[in-house]
Amino acid sequence: MQNIINGKWIDASDKTVLTIINPYTNRKIDTVPNMTKKDVKKAVEYAKKAQKPWQEVPVHQKVKILQKFLDLVDENKDDLAKTLSQETGKPITQAYAEIANVRIGFEAFMEKSKHLYGNVIPAGTEAGQENTIQFTVREPLGVMVAIIPFNFPCDLFDQKVAPAILSGNTIIVKPPHQNPLTLIKLTWLLHEAGLPKGVVQVLTGEGNKTGTALSTHPDVHGITFTGSTAVGRSIYVSGAKNLAHVSLELGGNDAFIVLKDADIDLAVEEMVWGRMYNTGQVCCASKRFIVDKTVLKEFEQKACERLSKLVVGNPADKKTDIGALVTLSACEKVQAQIQNAVNQGGKVIYGGRANGAVIEPTIITNIPKTADVANDDEIFGPVVSIIPCENENEAVEIANQSNYGLCGCVFTKDMNKAFKICAQLQCGGTVINGASFHRSFEMPFGGYKFSGIGTEGVMSTFDEVTKTKTITLKNILK
Repeated sequence: MQNIINGKWIDASDKTVLTIINPYTNRKIDTVPNMTKKDVKKAVEYAKKAQKPWQEVPVHQKVKILQKFLDLVDENKDDLAKTLSQETGKPITQAYAEIANVRIGFEAFMEKSKHLYGNVIPAGTEAGQENTIQFTVREPLGVMVAIIPFNFPCDLFDQKVAPAILSGNTIIVKPPHQNPLTLIKLTWLLHEAGLPKGVVQVLTGEGNKTGTALSTHPDVHGITFTGSTAVGRSIYVSGAKNLAHVSLELGGNDAFIVLKDADIDLAVEEMVWGRMYNTGQVCCASKRFIVDKTVLKEFEQKACERLSKLVVGNPADKKTDIGALVTLSACEKVQAQIQNAVNQGGKVIYGGRANGAVIEPTIITNIPKTADVANDDEIFGPVVSIIPCENENEAVEIANQSNYGLCGCVFTKDMNKAFKICAQLQCGGTVINGASFHRSFEMPFGGYKFSGIGTEGVMSTFDEVTKTKTITLKNILK
């Protein structure tokens, strides 16, 4: 499958390609271009040329184009969901849910875009300004780049592309190199809906080749990235050299705190939702299960019983709960992390076996709070890492000892205690009596510490993709 540059299907200038593999079958699905620095330069030039005319298009006309796009997504949902499942290993029912989110996300941003009102500073608010009125307007950053991860490519496409183009930016999408096909198809549907050429382009390739060329280009004014902390820090440095506005949503090692008065049945159900979804490949998945010792055995027993009911297998089967990890190497990394946790004192009491890129749901318990996984070793797979604690104070201490601070959650019947712990957790989002895996399109989603800079969501993304201009009517009332 080719890329889309300036509204046309294009190969890499040097004709090199990347092979896209179905991680469950280990068979080739397709190839995509491995775009070069020369290709990036052309795409940025086209984006720059298209930006000013697109900025002048009224919001209601932009919305009309995107409404047509959403109708096309609905018409092609079967093909899109099948493609997404095949290239990611995501269970087909979850793939359909992600495609359905395209309409939910785009419509929310479309509605918000009609209400990006400025502010007025009335005359006389400040001494010496009695005859002067000031007001603000929002303007686009210009040319943007969206670098999107493999785990929820369509959801992140919604979060990044919709607000960027609705506010008058042009944007170049850099999909994940492992599974770019669905995003290429979505970009083409935008063109089919009537989006002018150059407004949204898609360039595939290796991160250290295509991604680096995009993030270091001097005519890129905004970069929105979701991915690993290591890559995010590199992009932050690259963007700083050109004073590009950079938004980063990075890694997480979310704490799932279970206090002694918690509803254990509820906690176990939320454990399945918050850790097993997308085979555990979720940035804000609950990953460190910090459980009070008085309810530890009950939690372990019920967690094992519940995981035994999950169906592991072919992602194309609607009955499958746990599919494949995105690549064989990703599975091998998770296996190594499990073994490391065991070497450092943990004990596997459920699962742990792998077959190709498929790994069973796994529970490791009795992990000491000094272990890597209890701190900054983020396991991107269906692994429940249980760290016993003595009380709520130690639970918060363990939760906050990580360099990550994306999300966290607490289970307790005491709401005073719940709110107190939420206030103490050093993270960007907290959930009471639910897993930390909670991300609505409306909420401002982002993390503290090494989990990122800036937030995404209908409430806040337009602040990340626009700049504020003040217009002064000096002495207008004189």
